[in-house]
Amino acid sequence: MLSSLKNIVLPVLAAVSFAGTVDAQVLTTKQIDSVVNKTLSTFNVPGIAVAVVKDGKVILSKGYGIRSIKGKEKVDEHTLFGVASNTKAFTAAAIGILVDEHKLSWDTKVTDIIPEFKLHDAYVTAEFTVRDLLTHRSGLGLGAGDLMIFPDSSSVTTAQLIHNLRFLKPVSSFRTKYDYDNLMYIVAGEVVARVSGISYENFIENRLIKPLGMNETAASWYRLKNKSNIIDGHAPVGDHLNTVGLSFTEVANAAGGIYSNVTDMSKWVIAQINDGKYGADLSKSLFSKKTHDEMWTPQTIIRGSSPYNTHFSSYGLGWFLSDVNGYFQATHTGGLAGIVTQVTIIPEMKLGIIVLTNQQSGAAFNSITNSIKDGYLGVKGQDRIKQYNDARLANEKKANDITAEVTATIAAAQSAGTVSPIQDVKGKYADAWFGEVIISTQNGGLYMQSKASPKLQGKMFYYKANTYIVKWNERSLDADAYVIFNLDHDGKPVGFKLESISPLTDFSFDFQDLDFKKI
Repeated sequence: MLSSLKNIVLPVLAAVSFAGTVDAQVLTTKQIDSVVNKTLSTFNVPGIAVAVVKDGKVILSKGYGIRSIKGKEKVDEHTLFGVASNTKAFTAAAIGILVDEHKLSWDTKVTDIIPEFKLHDAYVTAEFTVRDLLTHRSGLGLGAGDLMIFPDSSSVTTAQLIHNLRFLKPVSSFRTKYDYDNLMYIVAGEVVARVSGISYENFIENRLIKPLGMNETAASWYRLKNKSNIIDGHAPVGDHLNTVGLSFTEVANAAGGIYSNVTDMSKWVIAQINDGKYGADLSKSLFSKKTHDEMWTPQTIIRGSSPYNTHFSSYGLGWFLSDVNGYFQATHTGGLAGIVTQVTIIPEMKLGIIVLTNQQSGAAFNSITNSIKDGYLGVKGQDRIKQYNDARLANEKKANDITAEVTATIAAAQSAGTVSPIQDVKGKYADAWFGEVIISTQNGGLYMQSKASPKLQGKMFYYKANTYIVKWNERSLDADAYVIFNLDHDGKPVGFKLESISPLTDFSFDFQDLDFKKI
């Protein structure tokens, strides 16, 4: 969920100077069609849905390509996608509603609502507020603990997840640094449930989704009433695509569970542009303007640049906030296995852009969003598809060179008949928050199997020194890892750590936070 579950961060492109809107050349529907169709082919994306809202009206809402490579059904404006971390804005809004109702404040201590909430440091536990849950400044590392909910049907419950937070060690001081965090949004969902007295999912649907008439949307895949028009996620494996299933359980709904389409998400974006107001003559409100202003107020500073003239970048409450060529922008991305999405709002222009895709290429949605945005900002002469594709190809070459070198080293060791000097590798190992893995022998070789996360299983191969690698059976994960054993004075394993091989491995494979001990 990364700026979502998936790692879709791309290299910074050259900034363009402020162009204003006097010479703006807004893309026509035909031009947007051309951009999207070129994006589909350039980045090998089966299907995309795009919506543009302007001045309170939907001026484009359209599907492109196909829902799944398994069939020929077309994507349309009603096709359902997982919006992934774009759910976080809904979770922040749910908290905002409860703030409006004086049932809590942004700065209520989490332990006042969830007494069993406990982090590694006692001071941080005592001072942690509801606001801290939503602002990615906990001190935990990027994606810390995500393997409790990702990449598949983990058996970890919400209660277990909250208990396991105490085992995650911080990498920075509390409230000093931005590191994207999904687990704290899950805790925020539990805050919504305990304060409101109903489930998080019921609250989101009853207080946000239904009032806006988002009739085809649900708080999770499992709650959809009609799945007849829904995409499959797709992930590249070598030079082809594989369809992929769901990448997390109901536990993670507050961080990235919502399924929707561009028709319904347009209603959400228009309400955001109108400070939460909706209905005839904007006579109804989801939340107050004061609460909306707070959600769009910078809370955590983010380092970095953008392809626009940007002076600040920050995270608010459920939104990334920045300025682009002199205009305030609120945006968010989202990612699940095989799905990435983007919502962008420039409120002064009353402009919103929504891009939903069924392949995990962040370059694709950036190409579309920025091409459309350029028209409104008056930015000329920028080929966003080429820029993002060049960056993608460079990243992929770097990653492929690294993985090819590892593969060659293993093949050479096998050809030479090299035998691992490490004895007694087989056995049961456990990490405090992730649980157990078993290393056994299958078909004459070593095999690793996670207990809590069934997709994390695969063959192990000796690499060099005290290191093996594990190749996961599910190749779409793109997350093969070094298995680095800790040895005692007799050279026998007492534990191991994992480290991603490819630099493109999604950050939610937070192997760096695991420390397995042999049982």
